[in-house]
Amino acid sequence: MRHFDLAPLYRATVGFDQIADLMDRALASDVSQATYPPYNIEKTADDAYRISIAVAGFADADLSVELRDHQLVVSARKSDEDDGKTFLHRGIATRAFERRFTLADHVRVTGAVHEHGMLHIDLQREIPEALKPRRIEIARSSDRPAIEKDVVDAQSVN
Repeated sequence: MRHFDLAPLYRATVGFDQIADLMDRALASDVSQATYPPYNIEKTADDAYRISIAVAGFADADLSVELRDHQLVVSARKSDEDDGKTFLHRGIATRAFERRFTLADHVRVTGAVHEHGMLHIDLQREIPEALKPRRIEIARSSDRPAIEKDVVDAQSVN
């Protein structure tokens, strides 16, 4: 495992704590991290996204979708309803899992649907009006009223 010293980055930036934390988490995560369950992330519109996770074999009650501090946490715990069954081959994985997705600022979860063995989570990015770019008109100098100087009778102070 490689170690990186990001201390110089922290000294040179102010207000970029989230970016540095994200880099720390990415570098600290294990490269051999399990790939179960498989998932897709797709862009469905300019500011809309969908995360689709393959959850075949899980019921709605087995699945959990939570949002904690910009972290979308999807988890599943399989209920033990297979008791008494004898499997000659068990190839369909229904083991418990937890998947985490870091959401950017102003991205909110708009819904989740579980159908045909897929869990679809819809996301929408909504930028507040205060952060949207706005156009500022430049007035022509001929449209602007002349600034008049008022001269006040003043006495010199000596």
